[in-house]
Amino acid sequence: MLTIAQDLYDAIVAHARADHPDEACGIVAGPAGSGRPERFIPMQNAARSPTFYEFDSTDLLKLYRDLDDRDEEPVVIYHSHTATEAYPSRTDISYANEPGAHYVLVSTAEEFQFRSFRILDGAVTEEPVTVVAASS
Repeated sequence: MLTIAQDLYDAIVAHARADHPDEACGIVAGPAGSGRPERFIPMQNAARSPTFYEFDSTDLLKLYRDLDDRDEEPVVIYHSHTATEAYPSRTDISYANEPGAHYVLVSTAEEFQFRSFRILDGAVTEEPVTVVAASS
């Protein structure tokens, strides 16, 4: 189950809506080994596409160096789908390389959705999302 603070949930949704019609992407980092999403880090979709997202390789390298310096890890990896439901595509599944992460998808299509998945060795498992009071 993904437990996420209201302010982080709101930040992910706002980013997805702001980047529409292109897919938005980013992560929420947390202390290594904690499983707690705490720090919202929006990224730029280097593909600038309504059907695909890609982290810029230079930005990604900087991000992982920053995470290492802070003893953090990606707890949530999120992106949006602008015309389809919030479910991982074959491409999303093939790029899922953080076995401990929650993969959040936000659909900004006609029916808004915010869903979380675990993706491990190509297997997709949806998990419940609990939104709690905003972090302090």
